[in-house]
Order: sequence, then C-alpha cells, then structure tokens
Amino acid sequence: MKYVSTRGKAPILPFDDVLLAGLARDGGLYVPETWPRWTRQQIRALRGLTYAELTTEVIRPFIGGTIPDAALARIVTDAYAGFGHPAVAPLKQMGGDRWVLELFHGPTLSFKDYALQVVGRLFDYVLKAKGQRVTIVGATSGDTGSAAIEACRDREAVDIFILHPKGRVSDVQRRQMTTVPSANVHNIAVEGTFDDCQDMVKAMFNDAAFRDRFNLSAVNSINWARIMVQIAYYFAAAVALGAPDRAITFAVPTGNFGNVFAGYGARRMGLPIPKLIIGSNSNDILTRYFTGGIMETVPVVPTLSPSMDIQISSNFERLLFEFYGRDGARLAPVMERFRAKGTISFGRGRWQRMRKIFEGTRLDDAGTRDEIRRVYRETGEMLDPHSIIGLVAGERLRAADGSALVAVATAHPAKFPAAVEEATGVRPGLPPRLADLFERRERYDVLPADIGAMKDFVTGRMARKVVSA
Repeated sequence: MKYVSTRGKAPILPFDDVLLAGLARDGGLYVPETWPRWTRQQIRALRGLTYAELTTEVIRPFIGGTIPDAALARIVTDAYAGFGHPAVAPLKQMGGDRWVLELFHGPTLSFKDYALQVVGRLFDYVLKAKGQRVTIVGATSGDTGSAAIEACRDREAVDIFILHPKGRVSDVQRRQMTTVPSANVHNIAVEGTFDDCQDMVKAMFNDAAFRDRFNLSAVNSINWARIMVQIAYYFAAAVALGAPDRAITFAVPTGNFGNVFAGYGARRMGLPIPKLIIGSNSNDILTRYFTGGIMETVPVVPTLSPSMDIQISSNFERLLFEFYGRDGARLAPVMERFRAKGTISFGRGRWQRMRKIFEGTRLDDAGTRDEIRRVYRETGEMLDPHSIIGLVAGERLRAADGSALVAVATAHPAKFPAAVEEATGVRPGLPPRLADLFERRERYDVLPADIGAMKDFVTGRMARKVVSA
C-alpha cells in the first residue's frame, strides 16, 4: 500500500512515512493510492472477533507490511486494554432499528481516543525503528487535543504542541489538556477561532525550513493514520448489526469531516452503507453545501457543540479528491481558489453524485437543548450536544430503505455538563478516573492568532529542551 497527496505533487510514500509526515509537502492530504476491497465473505469473517482483533484486521491492508502483523496486533490490543467498557465501542438501541454507537469509553471520553490511542503507539514503534524523534503540532476544537495529549504524553521521542481557541472549548475539554504535567506537552490557548488554529498549524507545515528543523508531524485528522483507525468502528457496528447481509445508514455529527470520511472509507472498502448523514450545528457549511451545492465560509459562531464550530472542513478535500477522479493536479487550483475567495461550486454534476451518498441537516442551540431533553424523557439516555445532533440528523433524513440507523455518539455527556444539565435538570458526573479534574493545576500559554508568534514560541520551547538535555 502506497499513499498519494490530494494535490498530486508530493512524493508517493509508504504508510510509516505517511504517519510521520502528517500533511503532504504540497499542502495536500495523504490518501491510499487504491482502496482495499473486501468481499462479503471477508466481512462476515469479522463476526465474533473482539474489537481489537477486528480493528487489526481492518487496518492491516493500509499498513502495507511496514509493521509486522504480530507487532501491529500487540499495538492495537494494548491501545484498547484500558477502555471503560468491555465491548470498547458498544451499541445501544434507542428504538425500532435505531442505535447509538457509544464512542466515549476511552481515557478522555471522546471518539478521538479510538484512533489516537493506536496512533500514539504507532508513532512509538515507527520512531524507535527509524531512530528518529518528532515534534507534533495540532489544532483542536475541543476533543482532539486531549486525546492526542493522552496518547503522546511522556513518550521519549515526541514533543506535542496543541493549539485550542481560547474560551471556545468547554471547561472539561480545556482541563483535560491543560492539567497534564508531562514535560513533552505544550498547550497554547489562541486568541481566535479553531480555523485560526488550524491555519497556523498548516502554515508551520508549509514552511519547509521550519518543518524540517523540528521534524514536524501531526496527529489530528490531517494525518491519514487517524482516518484509517476510525474506519474500524464503522465495520464493528455494521457487522454487529448483520452486515454485509444488512445495510447500515450512519449519522455523524461533524465539523472537520474526518469522522464521516472514515465512514466513506468503510463504504469504499465494501461495507453496505447506502447513506452517510451529516449533523451540523449553526456553523453549517457542510449542510449548506450538500443542500444547495455551494460551499461558502461565513464567520464562526460559538455554540453548545464547540467541537463543530468550524468553517474550513479540512478532510472534505479527501472527498473532493475522489470526486475529481483522484486527479490532484485538477484539485489543487480548486482548493487554492476556495481559500482565496471563501466560496465555490465544485460543479452541479459532482454535487449531485455526492448527494447520492451524503445528506446533511442542522440544529441550533435551542433545538439542541430541546432534543437532549426529548431523548432523555423518552429513553432515559443523556446525549451530549454533539451526539444529539447526529441522532436527530439521522432521524430526520433516514430513508425508508430497510437499513438500520446508527448514530455516532462522539463524546460523553459529562464533557458538556452545563448544557446537558440545562436541558435535563440532571448534571452528568465524570467517571471516577476524572473525578478530581477540577482540582488539578492547569498549565498553558496564551498567544495571539499570529504565525510569527507561534513559530517563535515553538522555537523557544524546543531550544529550552535542548539546553536542559
């Protein structure tokens, strides 16, 4: 298995080099040169496997032999050993053929743990094999940061710098990042939006001299390894509900498009997914595109679901690559034009083909509260402000095609206790391992949304580490 950039000019790389590279050198995102295709018999053979065993089978083709099978199995088994539910990613029935896939049983109570606990260990293995170290830089709208820090803390060959928009993540999300005392962890609160954070990360990667000086890498969803591991839970849920002999529609709350693109990847591999439904909050650029065919950025507004407070959905470029015939040379100027103008049509025919797979709808804050309350009254289940948007999107747009509906629950309700309590009258409690979170000391720096200041900060921190070493 080799990997190509969505913009067509970066070197073609094997998996281990793609893992360490993160963003391609031409500014694009890495994708598989070809999608592995699974037969119905191969999908059926996943039945009865543990979650770790199933994940190992699903991601093995993407590794392309760069990590031995036995080592890969150990990495994945170790990654999920400490998760808080024996099924790791359990399904909970919410009504007639309507299910929630609970992806919040990892160490930071977010779906990001499911990929990053594996990715952190993959970094360890590959860096040791190559005798290298990396500096990870990442932007977070809430959950990626804590999951990435938890995966990379105290690792000898890694320093990690995480940027989050100051005042635009929940208190729980922030503290899960800023209370980690590890010397290799560096938290930056940026005076701006998530898109500002993400732009600065990309700018650091696109500065070749800076990138090479610190051997930059990424663990957010611009890194293909994140998407690869997320594909596994689509297989796990579908197989548990009868795939490939039964079709499954997935509904996914999304801002950066990485989670739902993993569902698309599962579909390309042969999983019977007739429809992928997107749930948006008021920052609804994806829903507006799939509804009207025009992608247009507008100012980001803060919401109850801050992990989706995004206008530049980075992973959408991976989908566009597929619908531009996997021709990076054609796609590159399109992406440049979109970033320059903030609005674009990718062509009516292309939009109509996408619409056969994707649909989207939005839920504002008032609707989010109302629906959390409704579902709690009807089922006794508390859903966080992101997960409820996914479930409601699925309920609204589910087709009468006989497929089961699986809504992806991306965070534990205790990560957003104020919003859940306002809607239900009950404050969800943190699991015992995080019960003292608000007593821990925070440690972070505040910087303006200025790439020069950010580069100076990284340079200073890394120089200090060299001196102390």
